[in-house]
Amino acid sequence: MKSFMVFFILFIQLFAENKDFDMYKKETKKEGNTLLIIGGIHGDEPGGYFAPAFLEKYYKIKSGNLWIIPNINGHSIMANSRGIYDDMNRKFSLIDKNDPDYKVVTRIKDIILDKKVDLVLNLHDGHGFYRNKYENAIFNPNAWGQATIIDQEKINGLEKFGNLDEIASQVTSALNNDNLFKDYHSFGVKNTETKFKDEQQQLSLTFFAVTHNKPAFAIETSKNITDLTHKVIYQLKSIEEFMNIMHIEFERDFDMNNYDDIQKKIFDFGTVKINDNIAFDLSDIKKTTRFVPLKQDKNDFKFEHTLGTVKFKDNVYELYIGNINVSNFYPQVFELAKTKEKIKIEVDGKVIETTFAKQVDIKNEFKILKSNFRVNIIGFSKSGLDSEDGILIKEEDILDNYSVDNSKTKYRAEFYKDGKFYGMIILNFSKDKN
Repeated sequence: MKSFMVFFILFIQLFAENKDFDMYKKETKKEGNTLLIIGGIHGDEPGGYFAPAFLEKYYKIKSGNLWIIPNINGHSIMANSRGIYDDMNRKFSLIDKNDPDYKVVTRIKDIILDKKVDLVLNLHDGHGFYRNKYENAIFNPNAWGQATIIDQEKINGLEKFGNLDEIASQVTSALNNDNLFKDYHSFGVKNTETKFKDEQQQLSLTFFAVTHNKPAFAIETSKNITDLTHKVIYQLKSIEEFMNIMHIEFERDFDMNNYDDIQKKIFDFGTVKINDNIAFDLSDIKKTTRFVPLKQDKNDFKFEHTLGTVKFKDNVYELYIGNINVSNFYPQVFELAKTKEKIKIEVDGKVIETTFAKQVDIKNEFKILKSNFRVNIIGFSKSGLDSEDGILIKEEDILDNYSVDNSKTKYRAEFYKDGKFYGMIILNFSKDKN
């Protein structure tokens, strides 16, 4: 693992600068406060970036404004590293123009200082469990996990949200009075007293903010909590309490205490669309997908998930959701062509029309109707056929080791003409046969 990380770091440094981050604005027409949420400043702290990605997808803001940055340190997230280019959270006092993080840090500073931003949250996972008094090596005042972090008690002269300690105490009290998964998961308020006691913290994002009269807090869930869903739920509950304090009204259509539902939502990775003619569902995709018809270069990957990204290395496209390498695509190079022609498929006795980069759900059988394309159904074989259309096919006719998903229900139908690749359709045999 260590040799892989060394290689990854050497590879990624060839880019010369970090990946730019995304910002999502959930704004309303009603006047109200604006909360800026920043995730992923440390790439090995997944609670800090899966939570804002979840927030962006599943929350509706009814009043006030929410600005969400889930992936501020993109290269480090992909590498599951605290900081590929050293610690980004130590570059907010001074940063060299040649630093790979320069553009990212400069841009986020400008956003923090935007006059519309009223409060900043920086999301982390920290080691141990913060306690006011020393209990042991895991539970002690030097730990960072399960804490709301402030740099000072208050911002003097700032009436709006300047009472940092009071706000942090209100947030932690709400968390501790709610449903904790374990009693020892309780939160505390950690005041670093940065100006007088912590020179390293003086270089941080939150200290930069408070020294520019911007209220800022860090939410730290514990790295000792290994369950990502637990950490995301704690992060979301913290964020919700900050929104309550700021009178930002929100809606969600799930129960915050329904662990199974939230876990399912976290690991719903959505689809990736490639070159607008291929689409894969990433939630249950196999780790390796071979002979994917792609261009020689400049392939366009569009992810539904806010943490989706791709890295090309050693002729393999590595697909990531956050720090999770969900699949590796081994390409087969083709010249691509486009068409507006629709594909007709007889599905369980009914003819439907579809386009490329779509999924067709099948209960029992299908037949791709004849067209100008040569059809290749991956995993199906019948001697003497040049094109696998015009044939009624059942699930058992396809070798399940050619499925694209771990559940072995989804298969590829690829369409070619004159040696060019036109597109792919996913054939999904539904488990519900009723």
